[in-house]
Parts: sequence; structure tokens; C-alpha cells
Amino acid sequence: MPVETRSFRDTSAVGRFPSVTLAAGDEDPEEAPEEAPAKAPEEAKDDVCRQWLRRVGRCCCPETDDDVTNTLVTALEEGKDEGELGKRPAPGDSELAELPLKVKSIDLMKGKAGAERLAHRTHLYQCDDFIIRRGQTFHMWLTLSRAFQPDTDKLHLELKTGSLPTVSKGTHVIIPLVDELRDNRWQVAPDEWDGARMKLSVNSPASAAVGRYRLQVETECPSGRAISAHDPANDIYVLFNPWCDEDAVFMDAEDERQEYVVNDVGRIYYGTQDQIAVRTWDYGQFDDGILAACLFVLEKSGTPPSGWGDPVNVVRVVSGMINSRDDQGVVEGNWSGNYIQGTSPTVWSGSMEILTEYHKNNGTPVKYGQCWVFAGIVTTVLRCLGIPSRTVTNFSSAHDTDVSLTTDVYLDEDLQPLAHLNADSVWNFHVWNDCWMARHDLPAGMGGWQALDATPQETSQGTFRCGPASLAAIRDGQVFLKHDAQFVFAEVNSDKIYWQRNPDGTFSRIYSEKKVVGHLMSTKAVGSDERSDITHLYKHPEGTAAERIAVEMACRYGSKAEAYSSPVVEDVAIAVAMDGDGPQMGRDAELTVTLRNSSAEHRRVVLHSQIAVMYYTGVHKATVRTEHTDLDLLPTEVKVLEWTLEYKDYKDQLVDQAALMLTLSGRVKETQQVLATQFSFRLRTPGLLLKPIGKAVVGEKILVEISFTNPLPQVLTSVMFHVEGLGLTTARKIHYGDIRSRATVSFTEHMVPTLAGPRKLLASLHCRQLTQVHGVTDVAVRQRSYGAL
Repeated sequence: MPVETRSFRDTSAVGRFPSVTLAAGDEDPEEAPEEAPAKAPEEAKDDVCRQWLRRVGRCCCPETDDDVTNTLVTALEEGKDEGELGKRPAPGDSELAELPLKVKSIDLMKGKAGAERLAHRTHLYQCDDFIIRRGQTFHMWLTLSRAFQPDTDKLHLELKTGSLPTVSKGTHVIIPLVDELRDNRWQVAPDEWDGARMKLSVNSPASAAVGRYRLQVETECPSGRAISAHDPANDIYVLFNPWCDEDAVFMDAEDERQEYVVNDVGRIYYGTQDQIAVRTWDYGQFDDGILAACLFVLEKSGTPPSGWGDPVNVVRVVSGMINSRDDQGVVEGNWSGNYIQGTSPTVWSGSMEILTEYHKNNGTPVKYGQCWVFAGIVTTVLRCLGIPSRTVTNFSSAHDTDVSLTTDVYLDEDLQPLAHLNADSVWNFHVWNDCWMARHDLPAGMGGWQALDATPQETSQGTFRCGPASLAAIRDGQVFLKHDAQFVFAEVNSDKIYWQRNPDGTFSRIYSEKKVVGHLMSTKAVGSDERSDITHLYKHPEGTAAERIAVEMACRYGSKAEAYSSPVVEDVAIAVAMDGDGPQMGRDAELTVTLRNSSAEHRRVVLHSQIAVMYYTGVHKATVRTEHTDLDLLPTEVKVLEWTLEYKDYKDQLVDQAALMLTLSGRVKETQQVLATQFSFRLRTPGLLLKPIGKAVVGEKILVEISFTNPLPQVLTSVMFHVEGLGLTTARKIHYGDIRSRATVSFTEHMVPTLAGPRKLLASLHCRQLTQVHGVTDVAVRQRSYGAL
């Protein structure tokens, strides 16, 4: 009997509910079904009602034991009873496609010691869940009811996360079956065949939302459609991937990844700057139940899972959820000294017990914690989710309560403290976190380490949380950049300013201390238990011109900008420019710096310059050179400086995209005007020259000559070319070998066009010394001409 195949337009389905939902039987195909006994009219009427209700709303009508629950089959010809569906034809070549295609089982190969979890570096998680990292291929075996026929059968995967999965928001993912996978997108491709068993390779984008996904497989054949039932054992846990260079949390040094993602025991510093003490903390991010607890924390926040692909959003949620002040978060803070209702903060020595208790009690805050407890738990949660993180202690840490970016001390007319006004304070020590990520939401150069503070001190956008704030922004006083850079800047680099009350009730600044806040910022060293001082990442050396510039620039955006005298005039301007298309790779980089004095007076400028190598994501990689220059500007003078970066200074530091940033800052001595600018540029790489030889005709071989000149005064080693062109050739890699310094090489490749019309051939070159080299050429392909028969 033929099977009717319906389109969605032919059904009356509305929303999520199919118009027809029939269960395919599991009887032996050789057996004929027994004839059903006649039913009373009322019973038959009830049967019809039940069948209709099941068709339009399965959730409203539970299935009986006779229903098949593993696979739901839709779009079969109405009128076939269950017995007729069981009569499957013999599997001949002509009839195979008419057999129903259902998923009998799914094998994710999720064992802790299996190849999949080893490849995704999730084998340390002490649970049997299938845990993968985004931006990386994983594999699975499907066992089908029969062999898959590519010509007539279709298949796709569905992943859903959150309570209201939506395709447009990336929380309901439909993964199409393709012939060949492409990077950074959801796709599935067949990998191996073994009769009715089918091995699939699945790609995920490096921006996928992290979390727990429910997996189903939908099949379609001429007999209809079927979708596998959801089995919680086949849920897929997707994490951030610091090993993937397209992930925003990518960290390129393996020893740092091992420390900031994999290491599950750390050291937290406390005490005073003169008496530093240390305690060991068990992060335990791989312990059984911790991943589930961490995902529970995200779910408890009430934030939509569609935002969990961005690490900025995720760490901001974590910062708010680890404390319980306003959202029933993990730990209740207590600084009173009375801990009779819970556990003293000093008792805890790890995160696992706290997270497990919070999860077990369905989100009841655990009592009690202080700053190092909050920070230790944040490190656990972020490392568990795949975000590089570390615990940081700041000694002599300021708490700015009024966004002044200063630590203010108010005195009366007799120089006695006014306790009711002195809300700001300096803590002996304070512990928070750094987390590593690109900041696509900020200007270039702001990626890398970000400060995150879960201790509930001040609100941020109405919630007790803080960060992520770029350390680069904090260091240079760019406190207008989100999130909460003002507060963190004050913690590490605010001046303590003394104000005296005047007879009329106003206050005047009478004294300031510039070196009392932010000392010996400490974290565990990479690969050892030594203390690493990272103060230089948060602030310039105390008392230097660069540090004073940063402080004064920051305070312009505070609530007490008058605390620092503004320049009387701003009559000196600075600008950076480059000639033409800019510097070329392998040669010295030359820029021009122009200072313009628009006043009629002499000006002296102290100018600081720094050139740094950048990732294309804006993350700082390395500082190449710093300089200090004293300049004299005559009245109305325009001074042009030639700035040069020699090849030998940058050749060993470059990363992909060959991006550099020149940062200039300075001060005009006569007016105290601050000068600052940043100039990003990249070193141009040469292109590949592609030249078709002869006419291009469908089905006939054509040669293409590929030429390249090495621009560097060094040998390029293990050079690989990549060539592809839609309708011209499938992607192929050509391992060329070494190319001598300044040498020109040329070789030919043949291809057989398969599609007529205008086509493009693309080629690229990659080696350790040089990337971002590519070329393209147009190829006009003619249809083959056939002579008269």
C-alpha cells in the first residue's frame, strides 16, 4: 500500500502540536495483526475522541502501555491501523525506502575515559554525563530501524536548552545533516556506516550558549517522519572552550590553561601588606555534582539561557548569584562576628560543600561567608564552566561608597573626624577574582584579565555584583568603560583625601595621601605554590607620571571631580597617522606623531609611549617597547615626530592578524593638561597571486598557477597552502615545505570544474612565522560543447 507524504502546509498543525501523531508498532513485520474485536458504540466513540486528542495534544492525553513511547511517527497515511503499520515489506532495494526510519538508540560514547571526553578535556569531571566544549567537533552513534538511504532519507538533530527554547534565540538548535562540516556553526555530517548504525560528527559554534541541552533526533523518509523521545541520559552539557581560538575565553598558553582552568586546588592570601598569610582552598570544580550545581546557579538567576553564550553575561550573573543579598544566591555574607545560625566563614576550606548544600536545598543560601569565601566559589564556578579564572587579594583595599573614586575622610573645623560622613574605608585586605576573556563590547585592547567581585559591597544596575571590569581600563583610568571599572579603580588606586568643614557648612580639600591604597596584589603563581604579585596589571608604579595621569583622568568621571585641579587651558593636541595602507610585514613600521601647540606661549610636554602586540579580539598579548620623551613646543608650533618600530623588535611577538597598538599619554607641565590617545594598526601581509592557465570548461582539467613572495628576512617553515573554490575544486591542503627569505615561489595545481558560470578560486597560506596570507581570482567556466550526433 502506498504511503502518503504530507507537507507541513497540508496539516492543520498549530504551534508546537502536530496534527497527526501516530505510534508505529514494534510487531514482527512477518506477522499479521490479530483482528480487533468489535467495540460497543460508546466505546468506539470514546476511542475516536482519544485518538483525536492524541493527535492535537499529546501532552493532554497520556499514552497507554500499547503506545510506542520511544519514537513518535508523524505524517503517515491516515486510515492505516497499527497492524497495517507493522506489515513492513521485505528489505529489497526498491522497497527499502518505504520502510519506516526510526531511531532505536543513541550512543554518545560519554565514558569519562573515552575518546570524546578526552578530546574535549572534560574527562576530569567525575560524572557520567556527556560534557563537551563548544567550538569543537564531537561524535555519536545512531542505531536506526534500517540502513539510512541518503537519496530518500533525511535526518537532523534538535537540541533544546532552558524552559522556553526558541530557534531565534539559539536555545532551540536544529542541526542539519550536511556532506562536510564547516567550522564555527551547528552542523552534523555522517562519518561512518555500519548497516543500520551510523556514526555522526557534530560541530558547534564557539559562541554557543553553555548549559544542558536536551537531544532528540528527527528522521524523515517517504513513509513519514519520526522523532526520538527525549532521554535525560543523552543530555549534552556544553561548556566554554579556552582551547579554541575562536572562543571569547581562549587562552593561548597551555601552562596558564592548566593553572586557571584545570587546577582544582588553590591558595588564597589574607592578612596585611606587612604580614601576608596564605590558606589553601579546594576549588573542586570537577567533583561529582559540582557541574550540576553550577548550572543550577545560572538557572536560579532567572536570566535567559540565550545570553549564556557571552562570557561577559555569564560572569556578571555569577558575580551577583554567589552572594545572597538580593537574589537568594549561594552564600549569605556576615561580618558581625556572630555566626551561631550557621558556619563561621573561617571554617570553610573549599567550595564543594557550599555549592552542594545550596543545590541540595533547592537554592537556600548557605550561612556564612566573607570575601575569600565568595571569591573561592566564583573561581570554582567559572573554572567548572570553562572560563579561566583566579583568586586575587588586594592589600589596603579601598571601599568607595559615593562613586567619587577617592577615599574621603571628613573632618570638622577642629580637625576631628565626622563619623556620620566617613562611609569610605580601607580594608586590610579584600579578595575578588580575575577572569579571562575577550571584550567585544569594549574598544580594542580591553580584553584579557577582567576583575570580578562577588562580595556584596555596592549595587551595580540595581544588583549586588561587580564587574567584569577590564584591568587594562583600570590601569589607565578609563573608568567610563563597563562594567564597574570606577569601583574597582577606587579599590586599587584611589587617593585618600582629607576634607575640612568650613564655617558655612561646605568642605575644602586640605590634604591628600597618594600611596596608601592598593598594595601587593597577590595570586597563586602559575605551576607552583609561590605568590605572584600582579599589582602592575592593575596600576602603574606608584608616584610615576603615568600613575598620576591615570588617577586624575579617572577622577574626572567621579562625583568629586573638583578634588583635582583641572588644567587652566587645553591648548595642546596630539594625533597619530600612517602613510598609505600602513606598514608592511617584514619591514620597519613607521608612523607619524603630531603635536600641535595652539597657544601663544611656550609648552613643555612629558610624553610616554607604549607599543603592544594585540590579538584581533582586542586582548593584549605583549608589550614590545616603552619610551619616555621630553618635548618643547614653541608658540603655535606644530611638531611632527617620526615614530619607528623595527622588525627585530616585533618579529617574535606577533600573533594572528599582526595587530599592534600604540598608546601615547603625557602631560603639559605649564597647564597640567593630560594628553592621551591610542592608535591601532596591523602589519600588511602580501597576497597570493592566482593565475588560471587556459580556458575553464566543465568537466575538463584546468591548471592554476599560484605565486607567493616571502616578505620576511627569515625562512618560512612547514608552509601549507589551502585551495578551494565552489564549482571548481573541493577544499584541499598542499604541504609545500620551507620558503627561503625574500624568495618567490610558484607552482601549479589542476582542477576539474563542475559548475558553469563565474566562479571564484580562493587560496591561503599558513605557517608559524606568517598568517593571514590569501588570494582570490575569478574564473569564468564555460559549459562543455557537444558536437552533433
